[in-house]
Amino acid sequence: MKKLGIIALALFIQNVSAQTNRFVYQVTMKPDAENKTDIKTENAYLDISPEKSVFYSENRIKRDSIMQKAFQGGGGRGSINRDQMEGLRTNINYSIEKDKTNQKTYFKDRIGRDLYSYEEDRPLNWKIESETRKIGEYKVQKAETDFGGRKWTAWFTTDLPYQDGPYKFGGLPGLIVKVEDDKGDYSFDLMKNYKITEFPTLNQFGNTLKVKRSDYLKQQQKFKTDPMSFMIQGGGSGGFSTTVRAGGGRGPGGGGGNQNPADMRKRMEERVKEEAKKNSNPIELQ
Repeated sequence: MKKLGIIALALFIQNVSAQTNRFVYQVTMKPDAENKTDIKTENAYLDISPEKSVFYSENRIKRDSIMQKAFQGGGGRGSINRDQMEGLRTNINYSIEKDKTNQKTYFKDRIGRDLYSYEEDRPLNWKIESETRKIGEYKVQKAETDFGGRKWTAWFTTDLPYQDGPYKFGGLPGLIVKVEDDKGDYSFDLMKNYKITEFPTLNQFGNTLKVKRSDYLKQQQKFKTDPMSFMIQGGGSGGFSTTVRAGGGRGPGGGGGNQNPADMRKRMEERVKEEAKKNSNPIELQ
């Protein structure tokens, strides 16, 4: 009996240590360069295990769950509550995975029909300052870096046994509790954390294309100027897709029915260009 108790305890400890920790960040963004009063705020998750971490939108995983239940129930897209999905729109359409073993960071984002994935090729060079303070319950220390055309200030803590952070940020001797750029356009603030049993599965419709970061940027720019070239390639109804972005819901004119394909294409193109204007102040400027 004693031996069985020791085995059970060992298994319990092993299970606890293998659990994933979820850190919830409030992300504040000013994505429209011409309208800095339009401030977007939403939550994002940083799920951390010993092998990897994944950063993604809370709204995205909620949308994915709704869609998955609809398709599993046999109702398909037509059974999805549009108002509910609209309420879960996100400005964080990307996801970021950090491979702890190989010390590599992978960025994934949808352009048109496909998911593009690239390995981040720029190192984060931090300057750690001596300044410390308290944020919530954590004692934090200041660090600064230049990344993506912005100057960033981070506050990290060694009170938690992690060396990670939101977005692509990491590489400090602790967990980043807060990080913001000097213009006040983007900030990530740790709100809470708790344990989860496993990483959720993010829906990844379409093909996953592994590219270099420079190629992704070229494709992203091409999508902004000529979105229809991304919509009409591949299979489907004449190669036409009503999906614009993974996080943005259905494309314009996505009501289906007997709509004129030319009108649908026009509305889609107008919406993509309008969304590009509203996202003219991206988190990475270069």
